[in-house]
Amino acid sequence: METKLQQEINNVLQAFPEYWNEDILLKNKVIEDIRSYKEKTIEALLSNDLIKDTYALQLPSGSVFKTEDFISVLRFKNYWDNSYTKYTNEIGLTSENKYLKYNTDVVLDFPHKDGVLEGGMTVEEKGKDEVYYHNTLAKEEIDTLLSPKVLAKAKKYYQEDEREVNHINETDNLILKGNNLIALHSLKEKYTGKVKLIYIDPPYNTGGDSFKYNDRFNHSTWLTFMKNRLEVAISLLQDDGSIWINIGDEEVHYLKILMDEIIPNGFVANVLWQKRTSPDARSNLGDAHDHILVYSKNRTVFKENLKTLPLSEEQKERFKNPDNDPRGPWVSSDFTAQGYRPNQMYTITTPSGKQYTPVEGRCWKNVESEFLRAKEEGRMWFGKNGDAMPRRKTYLQESAGRVAWTWWDNKQVGHNQEAKKESISLFGLKNPFSTPKPERLLQQIIHLCSNEKDIVLDFFMGSGTTQAVAHKMNRQYIGIEQMDYINEFVIERLKKVIDGEQGGISKKIGWEGGGSFIYTELKSLNEEYLQAIQGCSSNEELEHIINQMKQSAYLNFKVDLEKVTTNNEDFKSLSLEEQKGVLIQVLDMNQLYLNYSEMEDSQYGISDSVKAFNHSFYQKEGDTDE
Repeated sequence: METKLQQEINNVLQAFPEYWNEDILLKNKVIEDIRSYKEKTIEALLSNDLIKDTYALQLPSGSVFKTEDFISVLRFKNYWDNSYTKYTNEIGLTSENKYLKYNTDVVLDFPHKDGVLEGGMTVEEKGKDEVYYHNTLAKEEIDTLLSPKVLAKAKKYYQEDEREVNHINETDNLILKGNNLIALHSLKEKYTGKVKLIYIDPPYNTGGDSFKYNDRFNHSTWLTFMKNRLEVAISLLQDDGSIWINIGDEEVHYLKILMDEIIPNGFVANVLWQKRTSPDARSNLGDAHDHILVYSKNRTVFKENLKTLPLSEEQKERFKNPDNDPRGPWVSSDFTAQGYRPNQMYTITTPSGKQYTPVEGRCWKNVESEFLRAKEEGRMWFGKNGDAMPRRKTYLQESAGRVAWTWWDNKQVGHNQEAKKESISLFGLKNPFSTPKPERLLQQIIHLCSNEKDIVLDFFMGSGTTQAVAHKMNRQYIGIEQMDYINEFVIERLKKVIDGEQGGISKKIGWEGGGSFIYTELKSLNEEYLQAIQGCSSNEELEHIINQMKQSAYLNFKVDLEKVTTNNEDFKSLSLEEQKGVLIQVLDMNQLYLNYSEMEDSQYGISDSVKAFNHSFYQKEGDTDE
């Protein structure tokens, strides 16, 4: 069956008999005329609103027809069958999105780069056959997929209390359940340009983690998945905000190239976190670290605003007080500097009368008047006998701390085993998280580049470490998670944080509890059926779900549910898992959640309190028909 865009193109070209051989479109003839800028053909195509919206660049002086984009979709045969990208059948070297047989300049391109990968997995151990929506061919589907969604089941959690709410404040913490790509696009309405820090710990694509999408282009699938989410997430950042991406060796170099494309000149650092305490005896040259890629829209301002870190216990031990200085322990440092500055080449006389001048090639660090002032204040050290080379005192109480660098050892920020112990203490032996991050790691990141009340976002929330630490550090936070364990584990963890749990960094920072957060979900349509099918354990249960789907599910328009289920002997002969897989494919994956623009439609039965919450969130009221 045809897509709407295909129908519109065919309808326009029906006016040109020379383009048709009975019912077959002569694509080469159309391409030839467009390449030669045949005015009547191009004018007819641009007279159609959908085609113009898809293939025209709007300028103040008029419209420019994107001829190569239009020609590209005519050339690749899969366009007329589905919304996969033009790369579904081919992989190779391209230049300007054309394969080498059309061009001689060579670049390396990756499949599905121009597509949208929904990433609809809701159960970690089960993969999903994904749909790749092409940015050009499936524009209508993508617009629908990514439009703002209705938020339902809003509840606010306080210390020893929880209640349903119909309003959200600007400063409320937010936990959102649902597909993170779709949720991020809904957040654009409220949080664009307001987020100070994004930290994510996405699937590493190791083959043994949660990234279990069955696709022959594994790296490409993962990169498309990440690109779709990173582009919208970065639009939420403040100009001086930053994004920290925790990733393993398998994808870090691919990811850096992708990030360089998304934020040109935005690379700040590649932090190496020593995640282990000892070598893995099972593997020679086993990895000892994770990478944390750091990017900012304005890296100059970002670096200027980075905070120093508290001194370590080892560094504090260097501070002594041999002269019983009333200002407390201090450490001395060299008072000379490299170079020659005439006004910093004076003679210094020590308390014992011994005189010093800088050695060749060096000068004093300050002019003489500054030296005399420091000496008067007792901030200079000449050794126990008062006759040593002058050194400058730095007091522990006045120390600005230490400057961060890109090697973070496990003594400083924690390690995998520490994180697992924290996770087990919170969730017990049924803890589902194989690679949680230690709270100390998140504490250091949040401390370095944000202030109290700043917004911190994590859209791969996992065990909720980012949100727990942000809560304890008095940051506002947003967390997104689509896995089904969010209520059983993450919400319970944050409730414990509010009640004052003493794990992780709590004792170190004096955490005593308090605060609140709002939990809400993307309003489910087909998502409910998807979860019901995945959780089904018998043929009887599945038959019941099929009957419900016939009544109210939104189905793929190419499928007759009766033919693929109860009236089909082949379907009956399939195993339960195979039948479940067929039914999932029957669902229209573009109708997983309810669009905000359709909230007022009576068929969905949306309550007044849910409507009020959504009007509050989107800061709109009575305009959902627009």
